[in-house]
Amino acid sequence: MKPRSCSSSISSALLVLLLCCLCSSVARSQTADSCGSGSSLAAVSRLIPFDTSNLTCFDAWPSKYGKSGQDTWSFVLSAPDAGGYVSVGFSSNGAMVGSSAVAGWTTGGGVGVAKQYRLGGTSPGSCPPDQGSLALLPGTTLLAAQSSRLYLAFYYGSAAVDYATGLASSAGGGASSFDARKWHGAMAGLGWGVLMPVGVALARYFKRHDPFWFYAHISVQGVGFVLGAAGVVAGFRLHDDDVPGADSHQALGVAVLVFGCLQVLAFLARPGKGSKVRRYWNWYHHYVGRAAVACAVANVFVGLSVAHEASAAGAFYGVFLAAWVLASVVLEVRLWRSAA
Repeated sequence: MKPRSCSSSISSALLVLLLCCLCSSVARSQTADSCGSGSSLAAVSRLIPFDTSNLTCFDAWPSKYGKSGQDTWSFVLSAPDAGGYVSVGFSSNGAMVGSSAVAGWTTGGGVGVAKQYRLGGTSPGSCPPDQGSLALLPGTTLLAAQSSRLYLAFYYGSAAVDYATGLASSAGGGASSFDARKWHGAMAGLGWGVLMPVGVALARYFKRHDPFWFYAHISVQGVGFVLGAAGVVAGFRLHDDDVPGADSHQALGVAVLVFGCLQVLAFLARPGKGSKVRRYWNWYHHYVGRAAVACAVANVFVGLSVAHEASAAGAFYGVFLAAWVLASVVLEVRLWRSAA
């Protein structure tokens, strides 16, 4: 019995010693590039195209950052080289979808590659490379490998970051954080999706209030056309061709723009009330206008889906659309009764 007890004690001691060695190895691996040690970063700093001597380290995530100038920041993100990639993303609302990320990895030949991505969804096709809202300075983004670690370095400007959460917003505050996609959505949504249906209702149900209905109709539709056209122009500058649904959204947007241009031309070529072709002009104006509204409403929902904003913004627009339909039904019934 004693030899067995001695053997058991030796085995237990060896197991404890092995666990201690493992824990020590893991601890060294995890703290090799901690905030208290800059030796590994110093070894790779010669490869990074900006000054890393004054970077600040934050313990919540293994990266070092520093303010290089007015609204310009430099980052170095480090991680163990496990044969994968290292990346960091910045979001205006805390969600991964819709954020911009910088990712780096090494190729089979050991060459480091670093790119910016726009995380438009959860599928590979919705995360196109070389896109995103981070204003990365050319020639300053790279991936370096040193001592079994990867170092992702990048330098960009015009952003304020909460480093405890990783949230990013424009340096100018709330108004500046309205990026190009939101400007596109706001202008096109308000112009095509809101003002255009309201203008149609004014022309349909308020003709008893002449000439108020006419001036109100052309004013609302004119403002809507200008906003919608500006939104379309902003949309063409986004270059989101690889995002799922973007082609349909773009095609519907072009269709609405064409219908809007046709309505402007129709207004400029409007015949007099006593003209023989006035009846045909009315038919044309009537159906082209309603086709424009139908495409515009559909495209608002398509655009919200593409931008992954279908929850809150979609509900808001759905409430407006429901109110517009209900008001149109009530006014249509009153119109029929007055004509009977």
